[in-house]
Amino acid sequence: MRFSLLFSLFLFSFASLIAQPDRWQQRAEYTMEIDMNVNKDQYEGKQTLKYYNNSPDTLTKVFYHLYFNAFQPGSMMDVRNLTLPDADRRVGDRISKLTDKEIGYIKPGALLRDGTPQAYVVEGTIMEVNLAKPILPGATTTFQLDWEAQVPLQIRRSGRDNKEGVEYSMAQWYPKMAEYDYQGWHANPYVGREFYHVWSDFDVKITIDRNYVIGGTGYLQNAEEIGYGYAAEPAKRGKKITYHFKAPKVGDFVWAADPNYRHTSLKRADGMTMHFFFQPGEKTTTNWQNLPVVMDEAFAFINEHYGHYPYEQYSFIQGGDGGMEYPMATLITGERSFPSLVGVSVHELMHSWYQHLMGTNESLYSWMDEGFTSWASSEVMNHLRKKGLIGGDVQDNPHARTYAGLRAFRTSGRQEAISVHSDHFATNAAYGVAAYTNGAVFQEQLRYIIGEEAHKRTLHRYFNEWAYKHPNPNDFIRVAEKTSGMELDWYKEYWVYMTDYADYAVKSVDAEKKQSKVTLEKIGRMPMPVEVLVTLKNGDERWFYTAPRILRGTKPQPAYAKKWTVMADWPWTNPTYEFTIDVAKADIKSVELNPTGRMFENNVENNKWEE
Repeated sequence: MRFSLLFSLFLFSFASLIAQPDRWQQRAEYTMEIDMNVNKDQYEGKQTLKYYNNSPDTLTKVFYHLYFNAFQPGSMMDVRNLTLPDADRRVGDRISKLTDKEIGYIKPGALLRDGTPQAYVVEGTIMEVNLAKPILPGATTTFQLDWEAQVPLQIRRSGRDNKEGVEYSMAQWYPKMAEYDYQGWHANPYVGREFYHVWSDFDVKITIDRNYVIGGTGYLQNAEEIGYGYAAEPAKRGKKITYHFKAPKVGDFVWAADPNYRHTSLKRADGMTMHFFFQPGEKTTTNWQNLPVVMDEAFAFINEHYGHYPYEQYSFIQGGDGGMEYPMATLITGERSFPSLVGVSVHELMHSWYQHLMGTNESLYSWMDEGFTSWASSEVMNHLRKKGLIGGDVQDNPHARTYAGLRAFRTSGRQEAISVHSDHFATNAAYGVAAYTNGAVFQEQLRYIIGEEAHKRTLHRYFNEWAYKHPNPNDFIRVAEKTSGMELDWYKEYWVYMTDYADYAVKSVDAEKKQSKVTLEKIGRMPMPVEVLVTLKNGDERWFYTAPRILRGTKPQPAYAKKWTVMADWPWTNPTYEFTIDVAKADIKSVELNPTGRMFENNVENNKWEE
C-alpha cells in the first residue's frame, strides 16, 4: 500500500473521530485462502477472522452470512420469488429448478475462537454462533473457519456461467461476519436485496487453473508472478496459479474469473488506476476499448463534486446479471450499446460514494444508496453529454423523467413509505420506486429547498464527516441543516415515513384596482417552499417565493430568477396563501407555480394560470 492511500485513510479516520466521536464502528481483518476446482465448480476455503469489538456492549453471539445457501430450492429467496406478484424476472422460478450440481452452498466446518471450538447452528443463509465466552467491550478475538462451497448457476448477482458466458462472478462467496452497530445485530437472511457490512481489511489468496484471468477488489500483490496485464504466457504459469489480493478498509470482497478475459487499464492523472476486464467480441471489444477515456472524465467530475475517491484502483468487470456494486469494483453485463455501457458503469461507480464509502445500511435505507446514486449518476451523465463523450441532448433538468416516473407510480396505489425494510415491500415495483426514484427525488428536491450552493456544501460535508461511519437519514439531514442554516426535520419526516406529498395550485388571479391578487392553494399534506413565476405581456419575468414557517429560513436568490421577491412565510396549517403584485391583471400573461418542476407534486396540471 502506498503512502497516499495510507494518508487518505488516516484523514478519513481522523475526520470521523472529530465529526461523531460517539459513533463507534466494529472492525474485522479477514485472511482467506481458497482452492478452486473448476471442473466441479466447487472450492475449499480457509478463513482467519480477527474481530474487534469496538462497541460498548458485551457480545454473547455472533452471526455469519452464508449467502450461497440462498440458491437452493425451498430457500427464502426461492419462495419469495415464487410468491411475489411481480417476481424479479432474473430469478422467477429458476432457483426452484436447480439441480444438485447447479445449486449453491457454503458448508462450514469446525469453528474455533482463539483455538476453542464454538457451537453454531446454520439456518438458511445465516450461521448463528453461541459463544463459549462473551466478547467484552474493547476486546479483540480471532475466529478460524474452514468451509466447502459450490458456486451456483448464475441467477442473481453471483454464480457461474452467466448469460454472456462469463464463468465465475464471485460475489457474496465467503462466510461473512454480520454487522453489529448501535442498533444491534443485522443478521438478515438473504432474500434478494441489499447488504450491510463490517469495515474490514482483506488478505485473499485465490488458487485457480493457470488459464483463468481474475479481476476484483483490492490490490494484486504478485502481479509480476502471474503476469498481470498480462505479460506472462499461460504456459509459463504452471498448472495452477495463486492470485494474492489485499484490500484495506472496505466492506466486502468480490472477484470474477474467466479464461477469455482481456485486461486493459488506464492510469489517471491523480495516480489512481482503472482496470477493465471483458470478453472480446463483436458486442464488446469496441465499446470496452472506448470506455476508459469516458470513465476517466466521470471520475474527475465525481471527485470534484462528491468527494475524492480514496483508493488507488477500481475495476470494471464483465459479469453478473446487470450491474452490481462492490468495493473497488463492479460486475456489469458487457454486451450493451455504448451509452448503456457508460450508464451502468457510471451508476455502479457512483455507488462507491453512497454505499461503499458511507456504508449505509442498505436493508434499512436503500434510498440513501440507490437513490443518491441514481441522482448523482444523472448529473454525471449530463456532464458527459456536455463534454461530447456520449450522445444525447444536454438536459436543463436531468431529473425530470425521475419525477414523472414517481408521479405515474403513485396512481397505481402500490407505493409504500421508503422507511420499509428492503426485503419487506409488498412488490418489487414498490421497492424499486422507493429505493431508486424516491431517493433521487429526495436529493434533487433538497437542492430546490436549500439552494444550489448549500446543496453542494452539503454533499461535500456529508462525504467528509460520514465516510466509513454508516450514516442514517437523520445524520444526512443534520448535515444539510448545518450547511443551509435551515430546519429540515419536517422534510425528512414527510418524505421518509409517509407517502403524502406536496400538491399546490394557482387558485385564482384577481384584479384589485391597479394591482393583482394571487391566491395559492395547498392541496397535498406535505408543506414545501413555493416559487411562483409571473410573466408579463411585455416579456418581463418576476419571481415570488414563500417558505413554510417550519423551514426557519430562506434560500438565496437562484441564478435563474433575475427579479426575486421573498414574501412572508406560509404556515403549513393554512390551506391558502394570498399575495399582491403591483401590476394590473390586464398586464399579466401567466402565473406559474413551481415553474422549474423541482418541487415534487402529485398534480402539475393546476400550476398555471393564463389569461
